[in-house]
Amino acid sequence: MSGLESTNAGMAERARFASRRVLTDAPFLAAANGRTPSHRPVWFMRQAGRSLPEYRKIRAGIGMLESCFDPALVSEITMQPVRRHGVDAAILFSDIVVPLKAAGIDLDIVAGTGPVVANPVRSIGDVAALPRLVPEEVGAVAEAVRLLTVELGSTPLIGFAGAPFTLASYLVEGGPSRNHERTKALMHSDPKTWHALLSTLADTTITFLQAQLHAGVDAVQLFDSWAGALSLAEYREFVLPHSERVFAEIQSAGVPRIHFGVGTGELLGAMGEAGADVVGVDWRIPLDVAARRVGPGKALQGNLDPSVLFAGPAAVEKQVRRIVSEADTAIASGTPGHIFNLGHGVLPDTDPGVLTAVVELVHSL
Repeated sequence: MSGLESTNAGMAERARFASRRVLTDAPFLAAANGRTPSHRPVWFMRQAGRSLPEYRKIRAGIGMLESCFDPALVSEITMQPVRRHGVDAAILFSDIVVPLKAAGIDLDIVAGTGPVVANPVRSIGDVAALPRLVPEEVGAVAEAVRLLTVELGSTPLIGFAGAPFTLASYLVEGGPSRNHERTKALMHSDPKTWHALLSTLADTTITFLQAQLHAGVDAVQLFDSWAGALSLAEYREFVLPHSERVFAEIQSAGVPRIHFGVGTGELLGAMGEAGADVVGVDWRIPLDVAARRVGPGKALQGNLDPSVLFAGPAAVEKQVRRIVSEADTAIASGTPGHIFNLGHGVLPDTDPGVLTAVVELVHSL
């Protein structure tokens, strides 16, 4: 591609995002962009899901992946926690394996187990055989986003995708894994195949996020759910370059980019380098400590332990106030903003009323 063609392509790409709705006053976007919000924003990972009776009712008899490809159903499920809890952002109802399924990989989400892959990826030939995602294959997801940007009004919509490493762990292991032994074995024994796999999955993640961005999401979150299984050295060598490419490829959309992983306290410095604007923090590390590890210029998101929501009102209030205080300490030291969230997803048996109470408390603070 010539220099002129490259410039024109870049201009065309930016033009595709030009019609995005403007939500200047939304507290979630203000905090993510380092501005002072009208109140501290709060949303919850997995806020749309099994903790809500209306969700269980509407999903009765419908498979998870089937639900994710039904635009009207996705829109309704995404809206449910916004109506019930008054959260400051909606997150698109989907699953991190949706782009893999859409591309044609033989997998299913098995109740009580999680994603199960029929033909695990273990060799360079397996990587070469992986189908590539094209935007049309996630057209239903894009249509759901378009429906939601109308329905949500002034509430921002967060799109998301699984990070290349976490997608790779499912493909290599064949499903969820406690120790990730096959994943780490491939990583160390055959780096060439490993990087080819993650490069392919980075392409898939970029395509999936760009489809959501072109349809109108107001922010995106990259979930690297299993990155906490890695050492810092492993993360830097085998994961970081591919996550960096994902964030770089979606930068032109001009929306906040969030990076989140579980058990990643020792990786926060490297994750802060990947290119996101906001770094999500799980419950294992105080936010003021996390801020020092992440480094300057990044807002923080988190980080109430989801299990605390079962401990009663007094305990919940105590922990919410602690987290807000730690975040304020970080902000006073230069962290540009804080978005209140859990340190992982809402647990299925959580009382929805407790979540609503947390929203009200955070807003009052």
